[in-house]
Amino acid sequence: MIVGSDISRYPNTPRPTCRGYLHKRTQSAILKGWRKRWFVLKHNGCLHYYKHKKDEGKCRPLEVTKLEGAEIGVDTSLGKPFVFKCIPQAGNRIFYFCATSNQEMKRWLEAMDKAVHP
Repeated sequence: MIVGSDISRYPNTPRPTCRGYLHKRTQSAILKGWRKRWFVLKHNGCLHYYKHKKDEGKCRPLEVTKLEGAEIGVDTSLGKPFVFKCIPQAGNRIFYFCATSNQEMKRWLEAMDKAVHP
């Protein structure tokens, strides 16, 4: 799904396969809870995230995670609706994401699944 297009300015740049706001679970020693972040899933299977939508293309992403070979799926263990998790192959981290609706969650899971199995 593409919303808006800057194809005329950058005709050879592939558009991201999926982008939008998700809530990401924070598990640091200082902060715990959910933070709203702007996520961009690129054609190369890398998931980038930024603090705000306006930061995309202007700032470096807060983190970039390669999804190839990752384990993704719906997660009901947190007792919150529309939660899904991603366990990248590299590293020992689990990402928990929360979408605003079931439809939004399915859109992300479908796009991530394509990145996991290119």
